Amino acid sequence: MRKLTQALLIAGVIGVPAFAVSPAMAGDATAVSPITANVTLASEYVYRGISQTREKPALQGGFDYAHDNGLYVGLWGSNISWLEDLGVGASSSLELDIYGGYKGKVNDDFSYDVGYLRYQYPGSYPAGFVSPNTDELYVAGSYKMFTLKYSHSLSNLFGYDNSKGSGYIDASANFDLGSGFSLGLHAGHQKIKNYSNFSYTDYKIGVTKDFGGGLSVTGAYIDTNADDTLYTVKNTKIADSRFVLSVTKAF
Repeated sequence: MRKLTQALLIAGVIGVPAFAVSPAMAGDATAVSPITANVTLASEYVYRGISQTREKPALQGGFDYAHDNGLYVGLWGSNISWLEDLGVGASSSLELDIYGGYKGKVNDDFSYDVGYLRYQYPGSYPAGFVSPNTDELYVAGSYKMFTLKYSHSLSNLFGYDNSKGSGYIDASANFDLGSGFSLGLHAGHQKIKNYSNFSYTDYKIGVTKDFGGGLSVTGAYIDTNADDTLYTVKNTKIADSRFVLSVTKAF
């Protein structure tokens, strides 16, 4: 029962802050300086459609190094609550992502990105608790403003026992609206190997205002088709529709 209870919550735990800073975005190798940093304050941390902080605010930030040959590495972190919310003695309030990869261009319109991402949750766990630490490989292709990405787990996915080989595919598009505004659209599907009842699709639409100087504000509407009976923790539905506001400063 402990592993099953753990899986019920973890099924949706991975979710990026809605159109704020995420590992994939933080790894952008287009920055002028090879070393960049970012910090975000979000109304909550949502990853792949699921709240990681049970609708509480999140403070996030990261550092990146991008070489002009296309190689990049980075570190990104955020507060979380989902592990302690399980109520089984797990203690961790931090997600720390370590990633690296290579970005290249075929031409001015088409680019690609391949890399590795490690989700680390430092803390203490009771005996028999399946480690939430997760390793993924990802590959993405972009054509103009459209991107298609697939992430494949090399380990158990976020604590699901025997879930190695799970995958997440997402499609996104970003449009320049002028005057510093941009529109972001996203749809993704999380497949959890051997836990088909917990697989789901998530959707997101967001608008970002760039104020210059690395400062931006994003508002995003997020929803999923996940079963609320499987994604309710401490009387909170962590996979239902929500609006997330975030403020990001890049350096």
